[in-house]
Formats: sequence, structure tokens, C-alpha cells
Amino acid sequence: MSRAKGVREVTDADFATEVIGAELPVLVEFTADWCPPCRQMVPVLSALAAEQGERLKVVQLNVDANPATTNAYKVLSMPTFMVFRGGEPLRSMVGARPKRRLLEELAEVI
Repeated sequence: MSRAKGVREVTDADFATEVIGAELPVLVEFTADWCPPCRQMVPVLSALAAEQGERLKVVQLNVDANPATTNAYKVLSMPTFMVFRGGEPLRSMVGARPKRRLLEELAEVI
């Protein structure tokens, strides 16, 4: 999987620790290797992680390798972005988007 710089990959095994137990709000990208829009998001997520790293944790979860978490959150389309704060999913967004729009959608959370 092409991973964005500064963005950690999470799995079914460590999702609870890395996302649910995180102190910062967490943006999770549910992604797949075969997904062209997911690849388009790599530079956007890298920039977001670099610019917002003190206020927001950015992670990616490969849906093919981690079906339990994918199914638990009923993710059907890639990329799906979910924002978690305090262990709870606050917002879900589907589809690639420019960084400016993503930041606008995250504004109330971070």
C-alpha cells in the first residue's frame, strides 16, 4: 500500500490502541491498494499530517487486510474517512477530496 509520509498504518490488531485510545482526534482513511482515489489522497494526507500533527493524528487502514475493523464501521466505499475523538466516531466522509475541503470538514473537530 502506498502510505502517506507521516501517516501510520493501523490494523485490526492495534486499532483500539491507536485510534480508540488516542488522546488526539484521529482521522482514519479506510483505503485499498487497488483504489485510484486512495492513491490520489497520499499527498493530501502527508501534508495534513505534517501541518496538523500536533492537533490531529492521521492513520490509514487497509480494508483488504483488516476486514474486522472495516466491517465493524460498515465501510463500503474507498476511500472513507472517519474522524474519531474520545474513542467515538464523530464524522464519516466518502471519496477523495482536496486538502482545503478536508480541512474545512475537520475544522469543528480539531
